[in-house]
Amino acid sequence: METQSEHHLLNGACRSVIFGKYEMGRLLGQGTFAKVYYGRNLETSESVAIKVIHKDHVVKKEAMMDQIQREISVMRLVKHPNIVELKEVMATKHKIFVVMEYVKGGELFDKVAKGRLKEETARKYFQQLMSAVDFCHSRGVSHRDLKPENLLVDENGDLKVSDFGLSALPEQQRNDGLLHTQCGTPAYVAPEVLRKKGYDGSKTDVWSCGVILYALLAGFLPFQDENMMTMYRKMFKSQFEFPPWFSPESKRLISKILVPDPDRRIKIPAIMRAPWFLKGFKSPIQDDPNQEEIKEPDSQITPKSSPPFFNAFELISSMASGFDLSGLFETRRNSGSLFTSKCSPPDILVKLESLAKKLNFRIACAKEFKVKMQGNSDGRKGKLSVTAEVFEVAPEVTVVEFSKSAGDTLEYRKFCDEDVRPALKDIVWTWQGESNCQS
Repeated sequence: METQSEHHLLNGACRSVIFGKYEMGRLLGQGTFAKVYYGRNLETSESVAIKVIHKDHVVKKEAMMDQIQREISVMRLVKHPNIVELKEVMATKHKIFVVMEYVKGGELFDKVAKGRLKEETARKYFQQLMSAVDFCHSRGVSHRDLKPENLLVDENGDLKVSDFGLSALPEQQRNDGLLHTQCGTPAYVAPEVLRKKGYDGSKTDVWSCGVILYALLAGFLPFQDENMMTMYRKMFKSQFEFPPWFSPESKRLISKILVPDPDRRIKIPAIMRAPWFLKGFKSPIQDDPNQEEIKEPDSQITPKSSPPFFNAFELISSMASGFDLSGLFETRRNSGSLFTSKCSPPDILVKLESLAKKLNFRIACAKEFKVKMQGNSDGRKGKLSVTAEVFEVAPEVTVVEFSKSAGDTLEYRKFCDEDVRPALKDIVWTWQGESNCQS
């Protein structure tokens, strides 16, 4: 049932308090299925943006429902200084409240609409854009709709990537390893997306970044025409001209980005090594909440006689199918793999230690029904470290949660899908999100 404050909010009241935590004020924007309001955290006085989604508007539209879930999942996955931060997600029976970082400065589009930017300013925004996009790609996320309207600028003049509604995750790829959904904004979309033969999302993002860089430096787009097909033909042939004020280095870099053949298009690591790009570049400090130092235990620690109690509401919320977001987006459950088991906690611990040995992972710490294991080989982001924690729901029901402590997210997913699941199938009752249980 809607609270009185929610009712006032949606009927035009200036201010409203939701969940006793956030004060909601003026309307910031409105889309087809959601409204975004300015908000304030009553405890910290921090400004936030709150997207309000009516479940009734989207629950019957499967594609829209999937888009909302994917957007929130992606935002939880890509925590970076130059990406709009997702604070938390709350829900009532009828509405979903997505609380995000409030970016005060507006869209980068508004700055470009006033005319071209100075080269130093354009370079700074492009550096921050590439840093954010590279981070997304390292997490397996392709944005697919990069344009100045989706790039915000905060009060400090720093860029923030927003609007992940069209983003893609690896599971959306077909058997050929490519994406096939045609999406994006015509002036910024890569040629291979239009060919309908499948495309690499990360390579299309690079093309869009090249168009953005050109627009920042020129004040207009590289490919323009009143006739859409004529514009597309220019894109397929990369027919554009540089204004006379472009520096030789910037022209050289853009020429390597706006290459119609995605296999010949420059990649992000090479872009970030380009002399023009490196001028004044400062890599943003990334505080990865998943990073945790693994240390050898000083001595054997005797585990407690029983594991921590796992709130039954969390279990129901996270395991249930349907459009229930309360468990999926809880803060402490971050990119983990969760399963229930009818085995006893001690038996599960033995199985976990056996799994670690089988996979040649060393057990870095085993205490209080929590097992920390670390791989021996270096991956994309160092050695993969995984924590498995056992929770007791009832005398005959136990929950086991895997989470990444350090290393690359894609390698962690592969570890869960290809190593953990087959090895533990004899003790698993059901995995999170799966409805088929073992008898």
